[in-house]
Amino acid sequence: MLTKEEKEEVLKDKENTGGTEAQVSLLSKKIEKLSAHLKENPKDIHSRKGLLDMISKRRKLLKYLKSKDEKKHEDLIAKIGLKKK
Repeated sequence: MLTKEEKEEVLKDKENTGGTEAQVSLLSKKIEKLSAHLKENPKDIHSRKGLLDMISKRRKLLKYLKSKDEKKHEDLIAKIGLKKK
């Protein structure tokens, strides 16, 4: 779970907090935080399932964004630091 300060840091330059770019940014931050948790707690199966669900949701949102505006998709991937396929 992200704190209010972490959310504000991720969304500081976003006008539309429900937009696709904002959702992907927040999911990426949550995934990063949960991955660190799972490195320390490898037997936490329920959190691992939640992580996989978040990765799936982020992948779907990125696919949607790519279909709507490929330039925004490329900019977002570069900003977040995801690998490009």
